[in-house]
Amino acid sequence: MMKHKSIHSEAAGVSCCGGTESRAKHESMEQTSSASVRTFRIATMDCSVEESEIRRTLEEIEGIRSLNFQLSARTLAIDAPEDVLSRAVTAIRHIGYDPQEQHRDGEGDGSGTSLSMQRGFSSGIPRLILALVLAIGAEVVAFFSPETTFWEVAEMGLAAIGIWLAGLETYTKGFLALRRKRLNINALMSVAVTGAFLIGQWAEAAMVMALFALAELIEARAVDRARNAIRDLLDLTPETAEVRQPSGNWQMMPANDIAFGAIVRVRPGERVALDGMVTAGASTINQAPVTGESLPVEKAVGDPVYAGTVNESGSLEFEVTATAGNSTLARIIHAVEQAQNSRAPTQRFVDKFAAVYTPAVFVMALVVAAVGPLLFEWTWVDALYKALVLLVIACPCALVISTPVTVVSGLAAGARRGVLIKGGTYLEEARKLKAVALDKTGTITEGKPELVAWQRMVLIDDDGLVASIATSLADRSDHPVSNAISKGLDAPGQEVQDFEAIPGRGVKGKIGGMDYVLGNYRLINERNQATAELDEVLDVHLRAGRTVTLLASNESVLAIFAVADTIKESSRAAIGELRALGVTPVMLTGDNSATAESIGHEAGIDDVRGNLLPDDKLAAIRELQSQYGPTGMTGDGINDAPALAQADIGFAMGAAGTDIAREAADVVIMNDDLHQIATTVRLSKKTHTVLWQNITLALGIKAVFFVLAVFGEATMWMAVFADMGASLLVVGNGLRLLRQGKLSATEKGAVSMRTLKSKRVPG
Repeated sequence: MMKHKSIHSEAAGVSCCGGTESRAKHESMEQTSSASVRTFRIATMDCSVEESEIRRTLEEIEGIRSLNFQLSARTLAIDAPEDVLSRAVTAIRHIGYDPQEQHRDGEGDGSGTSLSMQRGFSSGIPRLILALVLAIGAEVVAFFSPETTFWEVAEMGLAAIGIWLAGLETYTKGFLALRRKRLNINALMSVAVTGAFLIGQWAEAAMVMALFALAELIEARAVDRARNAIRDLLDLTPETAEVRQPSGNWQMMPANDIAFGAIVRVRPGERVALDGMVTAGASTINQAPVTGESLPVEKAVGDPVYAGTVNESGSLEFEVTATAGNSTLARIIHAVEQAQNSRAPTQRFVDKFAAVYTPAVFVMALVVAAVGPLLFEWTWVDALYKALVLLVIACPCALVISTPVTVVSGLAAGARRGVLIKGGTYLEEARKLKAVALDKTGTITEGKPELVAWQRMVLIDDDGLVASIATSLADRSDHPVSNAISKGLDAPGQEVQDFEAIPGRGVKGKIGGMDYVLGNYRLINERNQATAELDEVLDVHLRAGRTVTLLASNESVLAIFAVADTIKESSRAAIGELRALGVTPVMLTGDNSATAESIGHEAGIDDVRGNLLPDDKLAAIRELQSQYGPTGMTGDGINDAPALAQADIGFAMGAAGTDIAREAADVVIMNDDLHQIATTVRLSKKTHTVLWQNITLALGIKAVFFVLAVFGEATMWMAVFADMGASLLVVGNGLRLLRQGKLSATEKGAVSMRTLKSKRVPG
């Protein structure tokens, strides 16, 4: 088994699509606890190595209740008393970082992204270009000028200025790290550049520092692209919306100022600014940013709409059900950001490896410098130079940066497809699934009754009249089965007199002066209207797992209506995809065995288990884990929550599912499409492959240059180029996963079938 977990999932943070009540509770708790929490932006906290350095520093300070790092926004939230908070900020500054407090009114606006880019590309690029020009100038002077004191001083001066421009931040952080007896990349580069300068390699020292600083800047930009890929969705949400005023007039207002319950109008071609429920109008909406569906979805009164989606045809009015900062899209983004902070297994391995690897290479460089001249015909200067090259090669950036970029890209790719994965662990471990248990109602089936068949029995030789009588009675009842009959028949109703509900049996009333009943078999049997012919017809429907309702007059049964929870159009194909990936599908349902077997056969599932209570589903998951190995569970109800929590990977159907199911699950499927389970498994396999490609690439390049350095074939600037190249290669390879966010032609076809499914006509 991959894991055991409790109902509270790591990195769940907040339900991506919880109900209004749960959201209000969450917001209330957040406001209560936020009084002692202060958030700081640390612009130079670029990767997990620097996060770990800050974390270790703060762990030495007593009184800090919690730390919440957000590398995607380069922020750190500290929960501590005021005096302890002051010491924590001072400690962070002592190790070379500059924490700037971020106020709550700036949260969620995407400022973290723009600030990091501003830091890198507005202020950093000109300075680094100048440093690189000076380093090249020093190289030119060293190569072409005569060996005189003037030109040597000129070379040294150009190099010194170039090093100062490019390396001030590196030297500051490196010195502080060495003082604390810690070896990070800044410490390595500081020692290497200083050593090169002291042995007279002035131009090369300047070139190394300039290239290193430039590489760091490019890497930071590339990492930002991965980390902020999902936050870019916020740009899809308009800043203003048209709101109905108490006077009845419409007025444009900032989306952030629109209150819960307000009525908003969205015109054709406009984007929806807030989550809401349609109160007037009908239209089609492109929901791709939220659910990943490539085709528009029809919306009418009573249907939900989501912020960031596009209204394509008619005008709509909707009641706001979530404020701007708590929209479904905003919660998706927040959940993915929380997931970025959880370490995937490979990422944890790389972090541990890098912690040993860097000091080991540092010791090896010292050995080369001290022992090389004694064992080989090297001068002390040559030995020291080779050792300095090894220090540059020892830079763990390419190795350390390869895993978080890949994992974050995978999480963003899933979110773009409407698959919300709550952590890197689940993203990487989903590839190991051998079986997936599927709830029936709302997962394999549509989750709502539908009239699938009806037939007229005797007496009345008019289908339209029978349908009208049944519709008239069904319209007066709020029972789901009655609603399904009324909607399925779609016939004109008639006036009903003396209407009465018969508890546990059905309804009755007088239409056109005649008495009729619409109810279950028990009611018909009590009226002594059951016959052998009727029992035979009923038995066919019952074996197919259908619920049967009968229409009768005082004389005889007039018609039989069969209602069933119909299978989703995509279910059979999705289950076939799972089989193709080597994953065994199993159905677990609380419905009776006949219904379960019927649906299971239609969906293509061999192992079907019915009549299960929540505890039975939990026991079934444990049995499947013992039988197959890593097992997933897919469901949408409260009764699925224990099984979702027990499963190695829990998949919740997000659009229709309950809050507790979404909280217990590790993956939330926003569009309720079973195809997304196979999508998650494929994305997991791809992510794992890219992770190990990056690790192999990073270590392979370092191994090659290590050998070259020992044999004197590699220079310091070549080592920096190699490290920069390796870093950019692994980052670029990791970013390829973002392209997994696009629907394939096959998947688009599956979405089309679901979206354009025509209404089933009873026969």
